[in-house]
Amino acid sequence: MQLIVKRLDTDLPLPEHAHPGDAGLDLLAAAGFGLEPGERTMVPTGLAVAIPMGWAGLVVPRSGLAARHGVGVVNAPGLIDAGYRGELKVILVNHGDEAVSFERGERIAQLVLVPVAGQELVEVDELPPTPRGEGGFGSTGR
Repeated sequence: MQLIVKRLDTDLPLPEHAHPGDAGLDLLAAAGFGLEPGERTMVPTGLAVAIPMGWAGLVVPRSGLAARHGVGVVNAPGLIDAGYRGELKVILVNHGDEAVSFERGERIAQLVLVPVAGQELVEVDELPPTPRGEGGFGSTGR
């Protein structure tokens, strides 16, 4: 699959996979910023993409940032629909106990493309039964 990419900030490199076969493309911060404990901010990436129809982009946290600093994506995963053509932005939050700072060009999140099935809604009075039924939110124990 080709992912058409437009660099809005031509001084930043294109995103890339850290290793062959990796699912996520590293997204970079287009500006330096800091996050105090409990603070969140929207970070521009200097990048726009044309996700093919039938696909969606998921913006997911980088595991290293989460493990080392408690930094994650607020609305993880962030959803990018195929029709969106604006700048990709990442809403980060600091769940850690210490302030953290990021420099311009630092990896802040990952973009993962996933297939999306089309849906046709069919309204019914009753849903078909399953062994699970309405059990949820802890219904299987701790």
